[in-house]
Amino acid sequence: MGGMSSRYAAVKAYHNTEFLNSRPARPIRILTEYIEPESRFEEFNIQDTLVVFGSARILSRENARAALEVAKKDGGDVAKAERNLEMSQYYEAARELSRRLTEWSKTLKGSAKRFVICSGGGPGIMEAANRGASEANGENIGLNISLPFEQNDNPYITRRLSLEFHYFFMRKFWFNYLAKAIIVMPGGFGTLDEFMETVTLIQTTKIKKKLPMVLFGTEFWSRILHFEPMAEYGTISAEDVDLFFRTDSVDEAFEYLTTELLRIEDVEEEEEG
Repeated sequence: MGGMSSRYAAVKAYHNTEFLNSRPARPIRILTEYIEPESRFEEFNIQDTLVVFGSARILSRENARAALEVAKKDGGDVAKAERNLEMSQYYEAARELSRRLTEWSKTLKGSAKRFVICSGGGPGIMEAANRGASEANGENIGLNISLPFEQNDNPYITRRLSLEFHYFFMRKFWFNYLAKAIIVMPGGFGTLDEFMETVTLIQTTKIKKKLPMVLFGTEFWSRILHFEPMAEYGTISAEDVDLFFRTDSVDEAFEYLTTELLRIEDVEEEEEG
């Protein structure tokens, strides 16, 4: 009968959300976290990045001071608020360093956007990095991750470059794939995970490019990380301890990174020539 409508309307596979969220479709979901970010980076003509890792819990100086005043007034945890104010130096350092690196990157020749600040997209040090780049009127990237306690993207990320990942390993891929340098501010388990994975990839030459790394906060990191005993016991090589540059100075970090990045580019151009 020509007028009879079908009792069942088939759904195209790429519109079938039940299937796309199923276990068999996991490879498709993984692939989208490669292809979709790549399309955005191409849209903005981004060639490479400077990645900033660090704690989501570190406050800006302004917010830390305000919280200390509230703690003193209301009988709160003054010791904790004072500690947070001291730690806010790293927020301000990440902010200033990102701003200066962005201003420097905008002076470089070429049509591609070079050395774009990239963070994990959340609050704390991540916010500071995106904020500094934004204050220099530079595009900047936030690679967020969906977590049970919900890490919201910070307001300073370039909107079209704010990405949210489900898979940690795909997020880490994009951190390292475009990176030309890594800046590691004080942080917790996540920061340590990101730092150690990158060092391992460099040590095992899975990352073959030269990748300058800055450990910012000498007192913090000297208490957290002790690599020298590993070298003494022979579980790492003596030169592995020199895979990163330690400093407490924004000036030193800026000088080290800009000098190394230009030196590496000169060497690569000579090798290609």
